Order: sequence, then structure tokens, then C-alpha cells
Amino acid sequence: MTTIDFSPLFRSMIGFDRLSSALETAYRTEPGGYPPYNVEVHGENDYRVTMAVAGFSQDDLEIEVTDNVLRVSGGRSEQDKEQDTRYLYRGIANRSFERKFQLADYVRVVDARLENGLLHIDLRREIPEAMKPRKIAIRGDDARLIEGQQQEEKAAA
Repeated sequence: MTTIDFSPLFRSMIGFDRLSSALETAYRTEPGGYPPYNVEVHGENDYRVTMAVAGFSQDDLEIEVTDNVLRVSGGRSEQDKEQDTRYLYRGIANRSFERKFQLADYVRVVDARLENGLLHIDLRREIPEAMKPRKIAIRGDDARLIEGQQQEEKAAA
């Protein structure tokens, strides 16, 4: 198995140590799988994960977010498994599943709904005001003079 060396990146990037483990995990994970899903982008900060979960009810599905990991799992009830049904052909999957998605910082689940056999999970990236880019005014020598005059005026008053 090939490993990826991220040490050249860490010379100029600080605090991205989780990035290497996330990329290595993504590299090892096989594509596709069950159930099939789409990841959609809606605008700059809105995302949607859509999973095909035909045959599962709301009670059979569970969505949980822990430590920036979105975990979607589904399991059929024991009553459904014990039915005495004989199949000539069985093409509809009837197995339990668990699918995990790594979420970036400040991404939260906004909504989840089940319609027509599709589970839609809406996500939004909400960057705190303190983390948003802001303009910094650059002052020159003349700004110090004006600031000093204002301080002298306040002291005199």
C-alpha cells in the first residue's frame, strides 16, 4: 500500500495535522458502497447529503453528529427480518448500514427529512464573526500626530 508523505506541507502549514489523517483515511476508503448517496453544494456555505434508503422508515434511521463526524445508520426491525417470505429473486437490499462523513469546522446539520425513499440531510457552514476576514486599517505617521492631538485635547478638557 502506498503512503503519502505530507512532511513538505507541514513546513509552511501550521495546525493542519488533522488534514493528513483525513486524507489518508479517504485514500483507503473504497468508493461507493451501500447505500448510494450524493453530496451536493448549494451556494457558498450550504450542502446536502442525499441517501437512497428505500424501504427504511424514519424509525429505522438514526443521524448523529459527534466530533465533526456525521454518522447515518439504518437498521431494520426484527419483525421485518422474521417474516416467512420466500423470494425467487431479491434485488432490494435489506441490510443494516452505517455511513460516516467527516465535517469541517463550523459545519452543522440544519435539517433532515425522508421523502420518497431519499434521506436529505442539509448542512450549513456558519463561520463565527470573529473568524471572518476583516480589513485592517493601515495608519501612517500623520495618523499618530492626529491621535496625539486628540489625546491632548481630551486631557485639556
